[in-house]
Amino acid sequence: MVRIGVIGYGYWGPNITRNFAAATGCEMHAVADYSEANRDRAARLYRGLKTYSDPLEMIRSSEIDVIAVVTPLSTHFDLARQALLEGKHVFVEKPFTSTSAEAEQLIELAEKKGLQIMVDHTFLFTGAVRKIKEYLDQGVLGRLLYYDATKVNLGLFQHDSNVVWDLAPHDLSIMDYLVGADPEAMVVTGAHHYSGFEEMAYLTLYFPDNVIAHISVNWLSPVKVRSTLFGGEKKMLVWNDLEPDEKIRLYDKGVDVSNQDNRSGIYDLLVSYRQGDLIVPRVESIEALKTETQYFVECIEKNEKPFNDGVSGWRIVKMLEAADKSLKQRGGVVPIAL
Repeated sequence: MVRIGVIGYGYWGPNITRNFAAATGCEMHAVADYSEANRDRAARLYRGLKTYSDPLEMIRSSEIDVIAVVTPLSTHFDLARQALLEGKHVFVEKPFTSTSAEAEQLIELAEKKGLQIMVDHTFLFTGAVRKIKEYLDQGVLGRLLYYDATKVNLGLFQHDSNVVWDLAPHDLSIMDYLVGADPEAMVVTGAHHYSGFEEMAYLTLYFPDNVIAHISVNWLSPVKVRSTLFGGEKKMLVWNDLEPDEKIRLYDKGVDVSNQDNRSGIYDLLVSYRQGDLIVPRVESIEALKTETQYFVECIEKNEKPFNDGVSGWRIVKMLEAADKSLKQRGGVVPIAL
């Protein structure tokens, strides 16, 4: 039985706690939070749950096997490091750490201790992403041409990071999982109006074979949008995560191009547009976090690395660092070394 301790019971912590409590093969053992109100709220929901005002006291408990770090970004490294030093497996809310150097230290420490790290890239466990992965692996879309995502809403402002570090990890992790190649460079522009951190930003990533990705993130939108376009040579796909039923639409639409000799030695470019069927596939509707937490428990039981491990988290942090560098240059081209 894998015993879980969650640090942070504010915004996202209750969701992590609820899903670990429901997972097979584990026990939701304790919650740590500086807020007495948050601790009382957790204790009322889970009979026998221990609560701690000091997270380090919980980390040192011999009764806990896994520490879930669901706290502000600036605290991730210290809490995860202490948990690993105490022999605990670690589940860390995205983004993994504040710097890639911190991520490397945690990965090295986990390897040395024989422990597992999972970074909470929740969207990788959605039925939609799994279906898209299936289509890409089967070649249904053909060669991928572009990835275009929009993640906007009004708030929530973060006090220790900009909108790129808050919202972009979702799409960066999805993109990293699905595209199948490393980005070569990044260009990012953005602006801040109400705080010292950018509240809106536009990220462009360049991949080999002329594949391009664009991500728009914004805390100042009057509406919430969660949409992604995948453009392929054979077919194109639209994913609207806010759509309750038809989350994915697969379009048999595209462009066919050929060249024709016009006898003058110059080749004319002939373009035709393909208009085929629309397919709305069935997408698994199980809560992504439920799948993710159960998967982590199974990885611990089998002593297997999750695919969204520390290295996966490090890759996203490297991209976020490149994004910050480009922002400071007001859209400078920044190489990415992964």
